[in-house]
Amino acid sequence: MGTNGTGPHGAGILRSLDGLIGDGGICPSIRSPDPKSKDASTCQRKRLQQQESLLVYLYTTLLNNRIQPEEDPCTGSIISPWIINSISSGREEEEPSALGLASCSAHSPSQVLEGPLLSSLSSVRTGLTMYVIEDKGGAIALMLASLLFLGTWPAVLTLLERRGRLPQHTYLDYSITNLLAAVLIALTFGQLGNSKDGMPNFFTQLSQDNWPSVLFAMAGGVVLSVGNLSTQYAWAYVGLSVTEVISSSMVVVIGTTLNYFLDNRINRAEILFTGVACFLVAVILGSAVHASNAADNAEKLNASNKLGANGSVEPSKGVLDKDAPKDLENGASGTKHVTKAEAGTAEYLIELEERRSIKVFGSSTFIGLGIVFFSGVCFSLFSPAFNLATNDQWHTLKDGVPHLVVYTAFFYFSISCFVIGIGLNILFLYRPMAGVPKSSFKAYLNDWNGRQWALLAGLLCGFGNGFQFMGGQAAGYAAADAVQALPLVSTFWGILLFGEYRKSSRKTYILLGFMLSMFVAAVATLMASSGHRSTK
Repeated sequence: MGTNGTGPHGAGILRSLDGLIGDGGICPSIRSPDPKSKDASTCQRKRLQQQESLLVYLYTTLLNNRIQPEEDPCTGSIISPWIINSISSGREEEEPSALGLASCSAHSPSQVLEGPLLSSLSSVRTGLTMYVIEDKGGAIALMLASLLFLGTWPAVLTLLERRGRLPQHTYLDYSITNLLAAVLIALTFGQLGNSKDGMPNFFTQLSQDNWPSVLFAMAGGVVLSVGNLSTQYAWAYVGLSVTEVISSSMVVVIGTTLNYFLDNRINRAEILFTGVACFLVAVILGSAVHASNAADNAEKLNASNKLGANGSVEPSKGVLDKDAPKDLENGASGTKHVTKAEAGTAEYLIELEERRSIKVFGSSTFIGLGIVFFSGVCFSLFSPAFNLATNDQWHTLKDGVPHLVVYTAFFYFSISCFVIGIGLNILFLYRPMAGVPKSSFKAYLNDWNGRQWALLAGLLCGFGNGFQFMGGQAAGYAAADAVQALPLVSTFWGILLFGEYRKSSRKTYILLGFMLSMFVAAVATLMASSGHRSTK
């Protein structure tokens, strides 16, 4: 910042500061008849130094106290009486003329602490507004990050289930960090800086009468939590890849169509529904991949004489692992076997079945498919519910009440998701389903095997959903549903981590390649359909 006061505004600022400090005794010779004298020169330097100090003080006072400048009714200049009184060091009782701020007729606007100073100072703070994605590029970047996160967390939970950790324990850990992600997003992106016009920040909205929108957001959280809980069991019955492609197809067909109309058709229909068609083709290919891979596995088991007459798998004669987890409730010894078999072999499949926590061999395939379709319906509804919460297309809010911003809606959404997830899984501890052993809350607290991975999965899902909603608010929730191409990521992790499709037939590999290619096309076309929702 310059101390020379150059320019008309700078000159006015320095004259105003001179009015504040010139009579303070520091420069008694300021009005010396000889301005070229040594005393006058020294005094001038001291005055400039003190003016600079006062400018710095104004900056720090505004930033630390968040003072909002006010418009002077006489001059129209932006001033703050509180600031002037603070600088005058206890001279609050004096008239404005004693502070160098005389009446309008006595001084010109340039002699007042003018608008450009305090306006520029206040802009330092008001420039930090609530972070809202408004451009298409930022929305697409968020959707890509969401795609990665939402495609990864199912693989993490599947890994824990395959290692024998009880799904109730895993989901309880997952629920905690899933809520934590929403709180972090609300307190950072949703609370940073000032509110925008019609878009209050997070804390402001908590006290507003916006309960209709809050209920929509919480309804979305309920169906998402139930859907996620269902897929945790469907992964064991049907497999990671086919569960994700079926549920994702239902989201695209049902949820994306609903969002398109709720968003007042801001997405380009000819591109959007082309993407939907590509997604459906990919789903059909994904189902074909699963069927072909299941046939390959059955052939491997038959060739190894591991498949019983009733379709069940005969137990392997592996070596008992002394580190196998015990029954946490009764203290019984576990039966975990050391896995030395190569991925993709019959021995590997047998050992995996013995080790995992959800036993599904011999069960009807319709049970698994029923769970998958139920979860697909739940997933189809949570995004439209969130859309209604943030945009109020049904006009349920009172006049003058602003819409829920995406961060506040996501907070309420995650609260209900947390409550449902915790409540149901505490119930499942004592009344388990799908043949899972009983447990207790005490046993859950003592189970640290893989807890860090469950907590990571909750963070990935929480931030993935948050980024999806942030991108959808800007580009349209129909385009944001492109993240339902998450089977592309899940399949990658399935191949890399779990050896899915290892040693499968050539037919399976060809179908897998076509499926992944179609998923890429689906993501690209849905993102290309992005519109732009104005937030101004």
